Order: sequence, then C-alpha cells, then structure tokens
Amino acid sequence: MERTVMMTPTDADVPEVLWTPSPDQAGRTAIAEFARWAREHRGVELPSDTDYAALHAWSVRDLEDFWSAVAEFLGVIFRDPPTAVLGSRDMPGTQWFPGATLNYAEHSLTPGPGREDGDLAVRFAREDGLERTVTHAELRDMVGRARAGLVAAGVGKGDRVVALAPNCPETLVMFLAAASLGAIWSSCSPDFGARAVHDRFAQIEPVTLLAVDGYCYGGKRFDIIENVAALREQLPMLRQTVLVPYLDPEATLEGTTPWAEFTAEPGPLAFEPVPFDHPLWVLYSSGTTGLPKGIVHSHGGIVLEHLKAMRLHNDLGPGETFFWFTTTGWMMWNFLIGGLLVGSTVLLFDGNPAFPDLRTLWALADKYGVTVFGVSASFVQSCLKAGLRPRDSCDLSRVRAIGSTGSPLSVEGFRWVADACGEHIQICSMSGGTDVCAAFVCSAPTVPVWLGELSVAALGADVHSFDEQGRDLDDEVGELLITQAMPSMPVMFWNDPDGTRLREAYYETYPGLWRHGDWVRATPRGSFVIYGRSDSTLNRGGVRMGTADFYAVVEAVDEVADSLVIDTTDLGARDEGALLCFLVLAPRASLEEVEPRLRKALRSELSPRHVPDRFVAVDAIPRTLNGKKCEVPVKKILAGVAPDKAISMGALQNPHALVPFLEMVPAG
Repeated sequence: MERTVMMTPTDADVPEVLWTPSPDQAGRTAIAEFARWAREHRGVELPSDTDYAALHAWSVRDLEDFWSAVAEFLGVIFRDPPTAVLGSRDMPGTQWFPGATLNYAEHSLTPGPGREDGDLAVRFAREDGLERTVTHAELRDMVGRARAGLVAAGVGKGDRVVALAPNCPETLVMFLAAASLGAIWSSCSPDFGARAVHDRFAQIEPVTLLAVDGYCYGGKRFDIIENVAALREQLPMLRQTVLVPYLDPEATLEGTTPWAEFTAEPGPLAFEPVPFDHPLWVLYSSGTTGLPKGIVHSHGGIVLEHLKAMRLHNDLGPGETFFWFTTTGWMMWNFLIGGLLVGSTVLLFDGNPAFPDLRTLWALADKYGVTVFGVSASFVQSCLKAGLRPRDSCDLSRVRAIGSTGSPLSVEGFRWVADACGEHIQICSMSGGTDVCAAFVCSAPTVPVWLGELSVAALGADVHSFDEQGRDLDDEVGELLITQAMPSMPVMFWNDPDGTRLREAYYETYPGLWRHGDWVRATPRGSFVIYGRSDSTLNRGGVRMGTADFYAVVEAVDEVADSLVIDTTDLGARDEGALLCFLVLAPRASLEEVEPRLRKALRSELSPRHVPDRFVAVDAIPRTLNGKKCEVPVKKILAGVAPDKAISMGALQNPHALVPFLEMVPAG
C-alpha cells in the first residue's frame, strides 16, 4: 500500500482552538435540549447534554431510534404514520419510513413559532438596491395563488415544474406551490448558458417553466428573453411558461403567461400527502463529462435532514435570520430555504457578491441582523487577500456563526474569520454535496472549532476514512466513506431505471458503502480535515497529498489570483509523470517574479516532492457552472483524451479557459 502523508497539521499536536462555547451557551442550544429529550423519552444514556461524541455514537449505533427521535422531537408532520423506520438497510435501496406520507411544503408554511402571519418569512435584496420583505401571511397567500395557477394548468403529482430564475421570492413561491401538489421541482440560474439549461431540463420533461426576462450581475443587466424563447421550443412536453418581469416591468414574451396573471386568483393552501420517498426535486451533477446526472431527493429525506441541520447543527429557530450566498443552480439554494422549516427568516440575495466591492454581503449581515451567515471558501479567500476586515466597518455582533462550503477552507481562512470578523463567531466549515443536499461533516454548537478542521461528523452520518483495502484509518488520510444510509441519499438518478448509474457513482469501489470521492482524515478529536477530491490526488514518489493543501500554499501568495495543479501520474503512466501548476496572476505580476517564491514555499510547507516541474501562466482556470475547478477533465485533456470526451462545454462557466490546455496537447 502507498504511504500516506498528512500535511495539515504537520504533527500529532492538537491544533489551536479558535472558538469554543461556554458551558452556559452550550446548555441553551437546541442540540442540548434534544439530548435531554432523548435521555428522558428514549432512555439514551448520555454522560451530559453537551457530550456530542456520545450523542453522535448513539445516532449511528441505532439509526432507527435516532431518526424516529429526530422526527418526533422536530415535529415532522406525518399524514399517514410509518410502519417502521427502516424497511431495508441496503445501500443503495434503503427504505426509510415505509408507509408514511407527508409533504415538504406543509413544514415550511404551517403556522407555528416563527411562522405566524406577521412573522417575517423572507427578506430579499438585489445588487442594484431593490429590496422586499415577505411575511408568512403574504407567503402563504402567494403560494396559494401560484398553486391555483399550477392546478389550472393541469399540473399534479409527479409532474415536473422547472425554473430559469434567480434567488428571488417568486422562485421560492413557485417551488413551494409545486411541492404542495407533489410535483417535482428543478431550477437553473439565469446566467447558465442555453445549452447547459437544456441539458438539464430536457431530461426530466417539464410541463411548466418559470422564467425571468433577465438578471443583473456586477452592475450590468442581461436580457435572456431569447434564451427563454429558444428553451420553450426545445422542451416539447412544456404546456405553460410563466414569465416574471424581473428587470423590466413591461417585459413580455408571446405565448407566455405573465406572473401577475398566473397568480391573479387566490387559492386554497393545501398539501398533497406523498410517500416518504416521493421525489421532491432534481439536482444535477456538474456534467463535466456527458449529460449532468439528475439526482433525485425525496420529500421525507430532505425534511428530516434539513430539520436536523437547521435546528440541531446550526441552532436556528424563530426570530433568527439565515443567509447563504448562492444561486438557484447550486444545492445551497435548496439548503438555504430550509430555514423556513424551523421558523427562521431566510435572506435571499441576487447579484455579484463582490459588487461594488467585497463589503456587500457583510453589509447585508449588518443591515438585516443575520444570525448564521454562509458563503463559499473561495469568497473567504478573496476577502482575506483583499485585506478586508468586516468587523471594522460592519456590526457583526448578531452573527454567531459563519458557514463555509464549496471547497476546503484553508487554515489562513479560518484565522481570517476569527481575526477579521470576530472571535465570538463560530466557524462552521462543512462538506457534503449535491449528492445528498446536506453535509457529512460540519459543526455543532456544543463543539469547539479547531484551526483548519471541520468539527464533527453530522448526526446520523457514519463517516470513515478508508484505505484501498477497505480498512478503517485512524488519523490517516483516506477515502471518505459513509457506511450506513442517510435519509437524503438519492432515491434514484433520473432515467436510470435499474439503478446502474447510481451504483457506479457511489457504490462500485466499496460495494454496499457510499464512496464520496473526497480525501479525508478523521482526527482523534472527532473532527475531520478534507484534502480535496480523491480522484485528483497528487501522488509523488508514493507520497499522496490532497490538492487543497497545494492551493492553500499557492493562493496565499498575493500575486496569485487562482491556480490549478495537475499530476499526470494519476493518469496511469507507468513512470512518474509531470507535476504542473497553472497560475492566474494578479495584474502587473509576472511569472518570473512569483515562481521562485512559490517553489520555496511549496518546498518548505509541503515537501520537495510537491514542487511542480513547471509553472504555467494562464488567463483563467476552467470552472464548472457551480464554480468547481476542473481538475480531472484537464488531466484527461493533457493525457490526450479528446476534448468532447473529457468534458462537456455546456458544463463550464468559462469554456474559453480550456484553450491553453488544448494547445499543450501535441497534434495527432
């Protein structure tokens, strides 16, 4: 077996603690209340209300008791009671709560704490200054009207309703209306190219499309009416297109129904009871090779996972405001709107997070009193490199947690949050994905934050680090595996009737176990360190290292705006291949100036083996529509794989960025 090296931290010492809850703080959290409830009502033996390790051990030792306790404690509304918690434990094919019926939308819209008529459901802010607020009474009325519009169009259980629309109230309303009927939802951000949208929506044959006339980003306005018209022509099953005049109040498109007309008639707010595993929405894989996979999640699985995440892990509840920067094309939109499940206000922002500058989102947190503030790790890195100190210009006293996802948060990123935002803030780095629309590893309000580490495995997530032989690793880097089912694992892939593609995606390497494709180390503290994708691991002389460590060093240099590292050894070469580092340099920076510093830093902070053979300056790094670096597709291209076999251009936000890599491949 290859030798594994751990790069961060470099020894077995416990890293610095950046945040820890006081005993009083920890005791007042919802997760501590849940522990007390579990002890009293389920007889669970826990040393204390705030002993997370013991609580987690129970959650994976007795899946049935834990998830039934979550459902009862957090108030899942079953229309028909389940006959069991687990009908089958097989992965794939797990049967959760057989016999039960419920509806996601009922959990978001039923009056209760934080959801009374006058309570604020939604705050909306657009980059050009447009703002709106929506109370729960108004939200229920709007959903009832949209539901009536869908019913009038003949939409019912199992039909697909899709949106080419931004992170705005109308998108949320249409989703909840569709879910209330048992229809299946899917959305794309309006900045997606026409091909990318078609590749996603055409697979699921929608009957209704919600679309906008355009969007604004970075101070510019983009008209997408032509894209909408073309998309309608390419979706033969489409019966109705509803147009929201998002930029121009007078915008029209022949053959579409204006939003005002679609929602003109009030309608009853009713909820179709559907089986626990009935499809709620379809999310998509990045689609870097071939069509994006349609990942189907269930009503019941998402209700359970998101209630658990919002209430227990994020400690959200009535009177609090939840924000995550996202578009409707990223799973974090689906996660964000889960704040309604626990009676919190959700803050929707549409626009460029760096326009007019990087203070924009921090100013929103100040203005709206955000409680849990979520962004991407790359946004944190941008703020760090810009020398921003939000605490100096914004009141962040009400922000008690800052979430980070999308890629591993660097050690410097952890330090920056603590220093530039506030020592009182819990740093909630989390990792999971579109595949489960939830986190495997995350934070808990009763657990400290260690520098560079994700604090815990999520409750109910049986997370392990395995070697190639399937052995559990202790404090060593290995494959991230989930050894027992979670409710929000996909119920299926769309157009995968026998489950072949689903099994190939997650269960082929370790049969019966979920292989996520991340490189992870489980520490003795119960925390985790993510090192990047395991299929893009750097392998030099038998020493393996995740790309996240490499990027942390390279992108800490001010003159480096972005980077991509490729180890051609992983392409199956008999001899060790080249290690290549592609750099996007800041204005006025030169490769001749930067390269010696990078070589020295990589040699001292990682190892001599991880100093690249070549540094190459490029204009941009190829990224997927969701902002992920295209490491594996670029590897394939450099290995001579035909570009159309290596990557689908429609999956890229910047296809032109591939040109330098294509030019490096010898002709013929």
